[in-house]
Formats: sequence, structure tokens, C-alpha cells
Amino acid sequence: MKRAPHDGVYARIGLSDVHGVGVRAIRIIPAGTLVFQGESERLAWVSRAQVRRMPKAVRALYEDFGMVSGDQLGVPPSLNMLSVGWYVNHSDAPNVEAGDDGRFRALRRIRVGEELTADYRTFVDEPLPFKPKGKRRPR
Repeated sequence: MKRAPHDGVYARIGLSDVHGVGVRAIRIIPAGTLVFQGESERLAWVSRAQVRRMPKAVRALYEDFGMVSGDQLGVPPSLNMLSVGWYVNHSDAPNVEAGDDGRFRALRRIRVGEELTADYRTFVDEPLPFKPKGKRRPR
């Protein structure tokens, strides 16, 4: 049977309680679920030195969305291809985590409408460029 385009889709871009735009669950996400199935895992790695020489607006794309690894920033092969997962905001009490493969999994059951958040400090090896102010996990 052919899969529908919405099969495996659990979330969409929406207004954030944390910062501007974020990711909201559109259906219940069971604990352990690979949240963004079908997302491309290909990355282009660019040195920070190259990024520093770019025009300010272009540089901001790399700084806002780039995954940090040493002196390199990893982004999609085209920054026109930012998928939903690239909009997950930081929280001190996250409900998703990035595994060693860089793919997000639900840490617990996530309710419809709940914002998906990750603790950026678990996959960035330097201080965050902002003061964390994530919401605490609901009890």
C-alpha cells in the first residue's frame, strides 16, 4: 500500500511560546517516536571563517540554524530546504532529544498542540548564544 504524504507527520511549524516560530504537535506523539520521519539527513558543512565573511542576513541563516561541530556549521544543502525539525526551540525541560544520529525522538508522550522543544546544550559543544528561558515541563 502506498504511503500518504501525511503518514509519519506529527508536527508543523507554528507560533512558539519560547521564541517567535516553533514546532507544534498536530497529533499525539508517543514516547520514543522518531518525530520527523522522511526528513533529509544530508548536511553541508561550512567553516565559521567562511560564514563570518558572508553578508549579515546570509550569515544569520547559518548562525540561527547551523548545527555546530568544532569550527564547522552544518546546514541543509540548500537553506531553502529547512524542514520542520530545524524550527525546534530550546528548553531546559525538553520533550524531544537529538540522538547520536542527529534525529529527534520524543522523550515522553507529547500532547496535540504542545510545542516541541530540545535542550540545545546536548548537541552544541559551546555556550549557547542566548540565556535559556525554556518553559518547564508540564506535570
